Amino acid sequence: MATPKKQHKHAQRAKSKAKQNRMGKPAKASASALIDHPFDDVKIDLSTFDFQDIKENGFEPEDFDDLFQAMKAAETRGLQAMCSVFLQYPVLELVISEEEEEDATDFLMGLLIAFRMTVHGDDEDAALAWVETPTFQTAYVEASRLLAERSARNTL
Repeated sequence: MATPKKQHKHAQRAKSKAKQNRMGKPAKASASALIDHPFDDVKIDLSTFDFQDIKENGFEPEDFDDLFQAMKAAETRGLQAMCSVFLQYPVLELVISEEEEEDATDFLMGLLIAFRMTVHGDDEDAALAWVETPTFQTAYVEASRLLAERSARNTL
């Protein structure tokens, strides 16, 4: 687990990057804003995020309501749009960058399953089956690829 100081620095960098991305860019159409940087206006204090506690005790789906609502709204535009929103959630970036791959993957899967159970009323088996469908897997990989391309363009 990263130290609180390291988490704080990461949160500050993410906040600065989000502000930098917003500065000087023309206003986006609401549909694009839904997909591109959907959490810029959401207050998330990454310094208080305790992944070790989640590993040991699990998480409460209501703690991720902002994520689930953004995913639900994006889902109306398609599965790839929903995956794009999911992958931009600041907490995921923190977990992926600072935790072991297996733990990060378990957390991501847990969030996706909790989303389906919370928003769509699926039971755990149905939610897991949904995540494992070729349709979901294709949309997830494509959303990840497009976000990686966008990130590479922004760093040039």
